[in-house]
Amino acid sequence: MFTGIVESTGIVKEVISNGSNRTFWIESPISRQLKVDQSVSHSGVCLTVEDLNCNSHRVTAIKETLKKTNLGDWSAGTNVNLERSLQLGDRLDGHIVQGHVDAVAICKNVIEKNGSWEYTFEFPKKFASLIIEKGSIAINGISLTAFSVKGKNFTVAIIPYTFEHTNINKVTKGTIVNLEFDMIGKYLLRKLSLKK
Repeated sequence: MFTGIVESTGIVKEVISNGSNRTFWIESPISRQLKVDQSVSHSGVCLTVEDLNCNSHRVTAIKETLKKTNLGDWSAGTNVNLERSLQLGDRLDGHIVQGHVDAVAICKNVIEKNGSWEYTFEFPKKFASLIIEKGSIAINGISLTAFSVKGKNFTVAIIPYTFEHTNINKVTKGTIVNLEFDMIGKYLLRKLSLKK
C-alpha cells in the first residue's frame, strides 16, 4: 500500500531481458535503505526488491506487468519515481495507492502556466467510469487530482515541488504513463455492477 507521495527518483542503470521478463538495476538515493523482499513503487508499479549493490537495487517485471504498464519502454537512463510502502501510523498525505497499474495513458498536451503546469492525458475509454472531476488519480505513482474530465481525457495541475521532485518533468506530448484509478471508486463500481 502506498500514498502516491514520491520519496525519491532513481535512474535505470541496466536492463536485462530473461525470457519474457525484464530485470532492472536502479540507482537511487534510497536504494541503500531498502531490503531484499521489500515492496517499492516504481513509477506506480509495485515491484519486489531482489538484490542490492551499493547505491542500486534490482527488480524484475514479468510479462503481465510489461503488458499493462510502460516498463517495457524503460531503458538505461529512464527516470523512475520511487516510494516505499506505507507504514501503519504514517500520515496518508496522498490517497490509497496499491501499485497495481490499471492502464496506460498518453500525454496529449502540456501547458506551462507561469509557475505551474497542466498536463492532459488520454486513456482507454473503458475506464471512463473510474475517473471523476476532482477525484484522485495516480500517474506514474504520483497522487494527483483530475479535472476537466471529458470522456477519455482528463487534466492534472502540477505544482513546482512535484515538477522538480518527480519524473513528471520528463513527460512531454506523446509520453506513455502508468495510471492507477482510485481504489474506492473501483470497489463501488464493482458492487454496483453486481446489482444488475
